[in-house]
Amino acid sequence: MEQNQKHKSGFIAVIGRPNVGKSTLVNTLIGEKIAIMSDKPQTTRNRILCILTQPDAQIVFLDTPGIHKPKHKLGEYMVKAAEGTLKEVDAILFVVDATEKLGPGEMYILERLQATKRPVILVVNKLDLIEREKALPIIGNYTAKYQFAGVVPISAKEELNLDSLLAEIKKYLPEGPQYYPDDMITDQPERLIVAELIREKALHLTRDEIPHAIAVDVDEMTTRPNDDVYIRATIYVERDSQKGIIIGAKGSMLKEIGALARTDIQNLLGSKVFLDLWVKVRKDWRDRDGILRNFGFGDER
Repeated sequence: MEQNQKHKSGFIAVIGRPNVGKSTLVNTLIGEKIAIMSDKPQTTRNRILCILTQPDAQIVFLDTPGIHKPKHKLGEYMVKAAEGTLKEVDAILFVVDATEKLGPGEMYILERLQATKRPVILVVNKLDLIEREKALPIIGNYTAKYQFAGVVPISAKEELNLDSLLAEIKKYLPEGPQYYPDDMITDQPERLIVAELIREKALHLTRDEIPHAIAVDVDEMTTRPNDDVYIRATIYVERDSQKGIIIGAKGSMLKEIGALARTDIQNLLGSKVFLDLWVKVRKDWRDRDGILRNFGFGDER
């Protein structure tokens, strides 16, 4: 950093259709697993705030739920959270998948972006999955429909061109102080991240059998005298048949979910973890306001 260069800080929204790699991008930039990753759409439900601190700038990313036409009350809350974020930030990253054609989902987001006065950077992700010469026509399709402040093709998975993306982001950050300590990478309570990690494993292992009718609540999280952490969590599903799938034959699926989640949670907390998982049915929870509020959705933030 040059001596006369001022420190910058600001907030960046990461938006895009479900499944374009927003969470992978944020996790790669931060260098920690904070945002839940899954190949199922609509896995990010809360606006998870991640913080990247560098000598010349502090960038606070809001990893929004995918913007899509809502099909149920949970969907409405998710879209509202994503669109609300656009009003609070210094710039917006619109992440698109290089392997997918520009379709109705992208057009829906572009229409929403017409209303914002914030600079929008087009991030063309999954560059590693296409031939390089195909990148320019893809970019041309988008720039013909919206005046982007900048365009950066990347591969979040292969960590390709991320320095260029950060340089582009910094152009639109205002001068300002560091808002958060150097070692702080998220403002989310540990319980929420723990719940998200458990949900990620449940989604990943059950694949197509349970679309995304899973919520996780951490009922208890206590540090024992020997510094081990005891966590009791409940996985909620909508139907009895889904409960059977999550538990598996003789509890085998639940055991596997627990083993994978425990590894990630131990890495997060830096302690040995005892994870006690339960499964309960709450019928049609995605369409019931009261239950959604209990899971942290629908609060006006």
